[in-house]
Amino acid sequence: MKKIMALMMAGLMTATALAGCGGSGSSATASKTESKTESAATADSATSDSATADSAGEDWTYLQNKGNMIIGITYFEPMNFKLEDGTLTGFETEFAEAVCAELGLKAEFQEIDWDSKEMELKSKTIDCIWNGLTINEERQKNMDISIPYMENKQVIVCKAENAAKFAQSLDGASVVAEAGSAGEDVAKTDEFFKGANYESVQSQATALLEVKAGTADVAVIDYVMSIGTLREGSDYADLTMVEEKAFAPEQYGIALRKDSAVTLEKLNAAIQKVAADGKLAEIAEKYSLTDLLLVK
Repeated sequence: MKKIMALMMAGLMTATALAGCGGSGSSATASKTESKTESAATADSATSDSATADSAGEDWTYLQNKGNMIIGITYFEPMNFKLEDGTLTGFETEFAEAVCAELGLKAEFQEIDWDSKEMELKSKTIDCIWNGLTINEERQKNMDISIPYMENKQVIVCKAENAAKFAQSLDGASVVAEAGSAGEDVAKTDEFFKGANYESVQSQATALLEVKAGTADVAVIDYVMSIGTLREGSDYADLTMVEEKAFAPEQYGIALRKDSAVTLEKLNAAIQKVAADGKLAEIAEKYSLTDLLLVK
């Protein structure tokens, strides 16, 4: 009987020991599997961070390799316009050249269709949009935009003899603005334009020409453009800005391709450097834009 009991006890102890070993082995295997999973997750995270960093710097590397920055513009005074000898000049022209010099890049300018500006940027036909670009939420979603450097607003321009009438109402008036511009947004959405007949045109310059020729009654343009074009002795001296009306206070920025974080950081630093050196104020004074500067 004692032998039988001893054998039973020995068997029970062996079974318990084997169960203990089996549990320990499963735990170790699970621990190793978990450790491998964590290591893989860490590696994936590191790879993702590295890819993000590479992507952020890709645009800057592209510009450095080219050695230039192709700047998308439209022609309008006082921002970008040509002198009689064909030389390109203007506030934005000189500002861009000064900033690009700080970046170690050559500024090259290319005329674009303003309504297609984002497509031109994405396709790398141009490297930035630097031409009185209004900062808004939609553009910030689709492009990287610099710090604001100038304030602006939208104004209406008409023949001088019609200013008093159009200050009161635009009912029945023919109104034009550049397609895709802040002026077009105003003409399409502001209540003051509700009774007007709106039509888009290719550029702000075209809008002014329409009013001068009498084929349109009113142009909606940037305030900064009115400063450069409606001066005494200009081709548009018979036109006037309706002083009583101003719309959509806004700020200007420079647009880059989306996810160009490194280029954007360097661009903002160069803007601030040109401002700190007094060069930006000097350029603004030349074109009567000093009071509109936001970076000083």
